[in-house]
Amino acid sequence: MNRPILCLFIFLCSTISRASPWLCVAVAFTVLLALKSGAAALETKVPLLRAAAAAVDITPRIFPFNMPGLFTANMAESAHDPLHSRALVLDDGTTALALVVVDNLGVAREIVDEAKAIAAKRCGIAPEKILISSTHTHSGPSSMAANYRKILTDGIAESIVRAHGALRPAAVGVAVHPLPEEVFNRRWFLKPGKMPLNPFGKMDQVKMNPGTRPDVLDHPAGPTDPDITIVFVQDAKRQPLALYANYSLHYVGGAPKGMVSADYYGEFARLMPFRVGAGKDFVAMMSNGTSGDINNRPFLVTRPPREPFEQIRIVAQKAADAAWRARAKITACDANARLGMIQREVTLSLRQPTAEQVAEARAVLAVQDEAGRARQPPLAENYARKTIELFERKDKTLTVQLQALRIGGLAICCMPFETFAEIGRELKKRSPFSLTMVVGLANASHGYLPTPEQHRLGGYETWMGTCRVQEDASVILINNQLEMLAELVKEK
Repeated sequence: MNRPILCLFIFLCSTISRASPWLCVAVAFTVLLALKSGAAALETKVPLLRAAAAAVDITPRIFPFNMPGLFTANMAESAHDPLHSRALVLDDGTTALALVVVDNLGVAREIVDEAKAIAAKRCGIAPEKILISSTHTHSGPSSMAANYRKILTDGIAESIVRAHGALRPAAVGVAVHPLPEEVFNRRWFLKPGKMPLNPFGKMDQVKMNPGTRPDVLDHPAGPTDPDITIVFVQDAKRQPLALYANYSLHYVGGAPKGMVSADYYGEFARLMPFRVGAGKDFVAMMSNGTSGDINNRPFLVTRPPREPFEQIRIVAQKAADAAWRARAKITACDANARLGMIQREVTLSLRQPTAEQVAEARAVLAVQDEAGRARQPPLAENYARKTIELFERKDKTLTVQLQALRIGGLAICCMPFETFAEIGRELKKRSPFSLTMVVGLANASHGYLPTPEQHRLGGYETWMGTCRVQEDASVILINNQLEMLAELVKEK
């Protein structure tokens, strides 16, 4: 017992006992209870944050194979650089979260669910507290490829388990720094008479990747989101443990032909330890933001020719510099940052072609002679098949998984689509948190998510078969995300 309090206790007892022995007993009992409660409160410390990160190599072992993402075969013969599953695990004593970034075009929902179940069984993190997002590199295997699925699933689960097994006292800081010169809206209005027919034989108002000619281009159809947002984690000795970054940029491309590559996401992860002076246990990862209508091509500008992988290096170096500058803005890391995570399943309607569209698609597929096919618009057969597939599909709905989480004053919204930049900007603007990050291709890959306004303009990302869900899906999902953020911000 504290000595001054003990002296006061003896004095009170001696004084009161002269007046009433029973009163002395009552006072003594009350004081002892208070002292016991106070001591227990002192012994019960606020749980300190713990964290750790891990990276597991998920590079394919068997070649060749097709790298999806294009309309024609793109065969891989070897690996230029490794693919990884990188995991950051955070635990505040009440809630444990895992944030995983996978070098893949888009990990299928089946793989995501299987990997979460394995990790949950092995280390105890609840599946609904695990975020698994894809970088969207176009130079890697399909997540569903028969000879790759096990490597991918086991690698994702293993990265979570390893990070969880290395948890140690830590602190986190969050910050943002812009990198506007490497993001460009790829949807453009063209000058009169320059718009070609789309695969359905119709005329869109905007075109994706229309080239760089000033006599063709008019103006972009939407904005960009230039910010690189980071979660920086350090240990109890203030040594860097991990950095989770987010940038709204599609893949860069330009990897050597026929080679697997993690694109700029992997190069960023390789560079960051040097930027922050980290040791061998440090893991950096770059998640894809709202880049559904964003790429790395400077329209109206002719960029000098690049050697293979050169542009990837350029973007990764600039992104690493921006992340370093964001890190420099963090004046203090929080060892008691509150964690929280909410998950929802939202059912959307799949788009349905009209009877006229089905008839037109069947007419396209009925053309057999080469001369007739040559007269059709580019990709007409591809999209005719997609139209028929949507028409014949028995299940006319798609249930998608949304997540929202908090790390102290940072909110993270998770969308299982190639989400347009406008959507990310709206979520950030309307979020009740001081800083918000939006992660795309999260927990699945369900195609593009344009806004209703962009749907009216047409273009590749809005075509039936490229975008599968109802045209107001973005409105529904934004409202759900904001409701989830409102719940998270109330948690104390």
